[in-house]
This record gives sequence, C-alpha cells and structure tokens, in this order.
Amino acid sequence: MQKNLIKKYNVPGPRYTSYPTVPYWEHPELELEDWLESVKRSFSETNHRDGISLYIHLPYCESLCTFCACNKRITVNHAVEEPYINAVLDEWKMYVDIFPSVPRIKEIHLGGGTPTFFSPQNLDKLINGILSISEKCEGAEFSFEGHPKNTTEDHLQTLFKIGFNRVSVGVQDFDPVVQDVINRIQPYEMVEAVTVAARKIGYDSLNFDLVYGLPLQTKTSIEDTFEKVMRLRPDRIAYYSYAHVPWHGAGQRKFSEDDLPADDEKRELYELGRDKLEEAGYHEIGMDHFALEDDTLYTASKAKKLHRNFMGYTANHTQLMIGLGVSSIGDTLYAFGQNVKTVEGYMEKVEQGNFPIFRGHILSDDDLIVRKHITNIMCHNETTWDSVSDRESVIQDGVFRLKELELDGLVVVKEDGLMVPDIGKPFIRNICMALDARLWANVPETEVFSKTI
Repeated sequence: MQKNLIKKYNVPGPRYTSYPTVPYWEHPELELEDWLESVKRSFSETNHRDGISLYIHLPYCESLCTFCACNKRITVNHAVEEPYINAVLDEWKMYVDIFPSVPRIKEIHLGGGTPTFFSPQNLDKLINGILSISEKCEGAEFSFEGHPKNTTEDHLQTLFKIGFNRVSVGVQDFDPVVQDVINRIQPYEMVEAVTVAARKIGYDSLNFDLVYGLPLQTKTSIEDTFEKVMRLRPDRIAYYSYAHVPWHGAGQRKFSEDDLPADDEKRELYELGRDKLEEAGYHEIGMDHFALEDDTLYTASKAKKLHRNFMGYTANHTQLMIGLGVSSIGDTLYAFGQNVKTVEGYMEKVEQGNFPIFRGHILSDDDLIVRKHITNIMCHNETTWDSVSDRESVIQDGVFRLKELELDGLVVVKEDGLMVPDIGKPFIRNICMALDARLWANVPETEVFSKTI
C-alpha cells in the first residue's frame, strides 16, 4: 500500500520555504521603491516587539560538492574574502539608513557556499560590523553552517564570543563511496573533532545535515552513517531528500540517474533513518527535521510556535527577514525580494550605492491566505480556516483538490480546517501543493522542482 502511494505521489513539487514559490513570483523586475516600502512597513510593525532576522549568503567554496544546487563560487583564492565582507556591510548600512529606528537583531544565519571558507577574523569583522549599528535582542539565536573540512577551533571560538550559539554541520553520509561520488570527503574523525570542540566551547545546539537518496547510497551505508551519528548525538538532525535538479546544478551531471536509488528504495532509506532516530529519542519536527526533547526546536513545536522560512525551520518567528549577500532572499510577509545572483553583479550594485534587489513578489490578499495555511501545515501538520470568506475563497478549490489525498487516508479535511495524520506526513508537500493556487493556475511545462518523496 505504502509503495503504491509513493509511486502515485512522487511527483515534482516545491519544498515550500516560501509561498508563492520562487517560480511563481510575479515581479521579475521588482520596483525597488515597492520593496523598500514593504521593508519599512514590516520593520515598523514588528522591530520593537520581535526584532528582525538576517540571512547572510557567503558563496565561496574551495571545491564543488556535486550534489549541491546552491548558489556558490568555487575558488581557492582567499583574497576575495575582504571585498565581499565589505560589500555585505555596505548593503546592511543601506538598510539601516532607511529604518526609522535602530534594528533589533533576533536571528542571524550564515549560509552558503561555505561560511567557514572565510577566516575567523573576517567573520568577526562581518558580525561586529553588523552589530555596531544594531541592537541584539535578548534570547537572540545566531547560527552558521560549518563544513567539517575547514571549520577550525578558531572559527568556533571567534563566532561563539560574538554571540553564535548554534552550528549546523553538513555530514550528508559517512560512506566513503558516497562521499567520493558527491566530492565531499570528510571522515568521521573530522566531524567528531568539530562536534567535540563546539560542545567544549559551549554551543547550545548542534545540527547535522544528512541526505537520503544520494547516488550509490544503500541501506548498509545509511545504517553505518546513523551508527556513527548516534555516537555524536547532535541536538538536531535535518534528514532530507536529495533534490536531483541537474538543470540548476551542472555538477550533478557527474553521476547519472541510474546511480540514484529508485523511488521505493529511496523512501526505504528515509524510513530506515527515521526509525533509527526515533529509537534514539529524536522527535520528528516539521518536514524532514528531528530534535531531542531539550532542544528549542522541539519545545517550539510542542508549543505550536515553530516557524518556517528561507532558512528552514526556526524557533524564532520574526516577520521581517533581510537577505544580505549575493542571491539572498528577503521576506517582509507582504513581499519577497532577491538579490542579483552573480558575485560580480552584486558587488557592482553595492559599490554604486544601489540596493542589489533584482526580482521579487508582492503578495496579494489571496497569497497571504494560502501562505498562512501552507505555513501552518508545514510547521504544525494542521491548519484552521479563519472565516467563512477564507474557506469559500481561494481555499475552496484547494479543498476540492485534496479529495483524492483524503480518500487515500493522507489528510483529514474538516469543516473548519484540516489535519495530517502520521501516514500523511511523508506526503506533506503534496498536501500543500493541493492548496497552491498559483501552481494550479500555471502548471509548469518543464522541470522546475525536485520530486516530493
């Protein structure tokens, strides 16, 4: 039965870190004035109460991981660090200059690329430069993605001293065969060293990123990986599906589709990993995320305060997120804005004193309704229609599209909302797709998304 459902629903679909999803943004050339007005509106509404979040994209990597479809620049020339840091600080100052009061920082996440490509000194310069014209909220959470190969104790110490309390380590898989084909060689001892150092220094939360569905991955490699992971016992684990999108990442052409686990095999890898996690005391949090009971992600989930945005799941909900750096995306609730996607274009815009936003989307009233429900489903496995007009407007067609999922037992639709039972959790992207009005208004004719399962 489960295999039949996987075959039926394993179709291309969004991961819903935003709604509308990026391919359905309506403003490929977003007017800068519209974006900045939305930023100022959201800032005025929430800065004093909740603070704001910053996502900072640091794009450089010394080598190409062939499973990765992120925006990155491969180089071993570390002379690129300082000019890029200066540009990010200049971009931040442009935002600060339009804010009506001092920004209060609730959350910072350094993503990439490889943030620890940058020296500890340059990361110190970046964060202290941001905080020098901002205030840090009480209970702020600062996190970064640490590549085990180049995350040194100096990186960990430096970032901890300036307020970082969370580190996410990209493990993927410990099998040497898998590591070789994805060009991500990092022995267990390397990950162990980062883990031990982070805990010794005092980091509150350690996350491991693990991926299932990678080329040449097997049940044996997954079992071995989880045996090693449980020795280190991180506070959080993101165990997510490999997104095979070679039209976005040319490096993914190093291997062929024949090297990937088939649909039912891939799901078996997930089920195996999830069983191992549950046996070890981890709880499923949202989609593909797991946490121990003393982690803030778990407590936020239990209190129904979990939030999801372009940084993934977070225990801190801020309405305004500013994206800094090349290709970064900002979110005001009412609008999305993305920076230019090339390093050269980004640097040129900022050097000229211009905001580097190049596209985005202003959300309609219908968008805001659908966004609310999709976010609730992704975070809480349920949602409630707020009013008769809400139920009868843009949601009505979505409820009709849920009928088949409901007949298959994957969702329970009620008069005032819906909930996702345990059997439906692997299909949560499909459930959200049914409510995605923009997706159904313009079904893509070419490959855009990775498969849902």
